Amino acid sequence: MTLKASRRGNIPPFIVMDILRSANRRHAEFGDVLHLELGQPATGAPRLVIDTAKRALDENLLGYTEAFGLMSLRRRISDYYRQSQNLDVDPDRIVVTTGSSGGFVLTFISAFDTGDRVVMADPGYPGYRNILLALGIEPVSLPTGPETRFQPTPALLDKIEDPVDGLIIASPSNPAGTMLGEAELKALAQYCSDRGIRLISDEIYHGITFGMKGVSALHFNDDAVIINSFSKYFSMTGWRIGWMVVPPQLARSIECLAQNLFISPPTLSQLAAEAAFDCTEELDQNVRRYARNRDLLLSALPAAGFDRLAPADGAFYVYADIAHLTNDSEAFCRRMLNETGIAMTPGTDFDPSRGRAYMRVSYSGDTDDIIDAMKRLKEWMPSGA
Repeated sequence: MTLKASRRGNIPPFIVMDILRSANRRHAEFGDVLHLELGQPATGAPRLVIDTAKRALDENLLGYTEAFGLMSLRRRISDYYRQSQNLDVDPDRIVVTTGSSGGFVLTFISAFDTGDRVVMADPGYPGYRNILLALGIEPVSLPTGPETRFQPTPALLDKIEDPVDGLIIASPSNPAGTMLGEAELKALAQYCSDRGIRLISDEIYHGITFGMKGVSALHFNDDAVIINSFSKYFSMTGWRIGWMVVPPQLARSIECLAQNLFISPPTLSQLAAEAAFDCTEELDQNVRRYARNRDLLLSALPAAGFDRLAPADGAFYVYADIAHLTNDSEAFCRRMLNETGIAMTPGTDFDPSRGRAYMRVSYSGDTDDIIDAMKRLKEWMPSGA
């Protein structure tokens, strides 16, 4: 007798992780892979973070915490909003999570019921869509393009015929790297307030911006759920630690869900994360490296034939239109990896309907790797395209 399996797992894969697996296999065989597929800083956690974690291990301070996390860390996060955004955020509204992914799970379950409809821009982070699908919530794709800098607008939202219950925004965005200006963010926040739409703002790339500062949606919509993470600016990807700012209306339901689903976030990571706020000099040096890598790509990619690029305002990605080179970005990226050792991510990970004409390039790695990759790419393109 065949045993039943839940349909919840019948969701699309996170393609970048499949690319990573293929890249690791190639590396094991040839040892020449350049990783431009992952949004992972090449630098590890700051030195003070490591030292703090070592002390916590030596002192064996790793019991459970409250489901919302250590109050000392939540106060540090509150201080961060005061210093970086001039916002007074009550620590009781701050929820420490197991990475931003844990935050999205808690948000979606607490804010939406099965069958509710949540809008997100295409292209966008695939985890939004796939987590919603697994939970029985309907993701509503909102196609965006260069004319709106790959960001949603009230005019685009007005084109959706049936009512919606939520909107996810990201500034800077993944994969396009574009940002919402203050006026645009305010307009979207007001649009949601006026129509009873729950706004969820993904702000995990705040701190990694070029030319403009990331503005929190909390300035314009106090009922918004804010998602952030120590993975990107703070360079702590594998520590799996993030946070949310939640409206009081959702706080108790999120707490009950967190207690039952996760018990508490990783204690070692929480203790270490407190120290991350004292490492801005080291972290800003990382951002300066991203800026150099970005400048290299914006110069070298057009020279290699990739001249249709989204504005790279922040995060560490360049989103390239490659329709003039291929109508199958997955095959194109596989061939590039096999023939050059360069790993990049096909646009189908971020836009199921139009992503076959796009590719994401990450510049979070070492500058020398970026230089090497662009040299290989330029040499490969005449015969590879």
